[in-house]
Amino acid sequence: MMKRFRWSILLAAMLLGACSASLEEQQDEIIEAAGTEFASEPEETNHSSQDIDFHLPFGIEKEDETPNNILLKNGSKTYILFYNQHEPADSKVVYESTLKQHADWDVNRMYEQDGKFGYLLIKELPEESYQVVTGVGGVKVTTETKNLKSDVPAMMNIANSAKVK
Repeated sequence: MMKRFRWSILLAAMLLGACSASLEEQQDEIIEAAGTEFASEPEETNHSSQDIDFHLPFGIEKEDETPNNILLKNGSKTYILFYNQHEPADSKVVYESTLKQHADWDVNRMYEQDGKFGYLLIKELPEESYQVVTGVGGVKVTTETKNLKSDVPAMMNIANSAKVK
């Protein structure tokens, strides 16, 4: 009886470990997904503030707004949409200042196309979670997540759609 219990625990641990892919295992797919969103035609804007228009994918809602920051929510998940209305779509200023927040980002990918500069930054955090930043020019979206595959494309979608007034 005790032997079966140990095997059950071992099997359960192995299955749970297999369910959560490491950053290294997901990296290529996530970088490609962000690049695809960056290169795609921006979604039509469906939200607006004083200085910026942007598209929010289904399920993400605007919760609060302060100068240069818009707090977004999807259930219990929080995203921060930051924008510098003085920086154009090809600017690297926000990217370079964000790089300085951590000495070493685990993923640091840049994209350039049609006069736009975009990027994806990922920093592994404790407990299999990640700090993620996607950006295009003077706009960036930041969150902490355990689900890179769904959050990264949605975040790049928002950053890519942003139009500063």
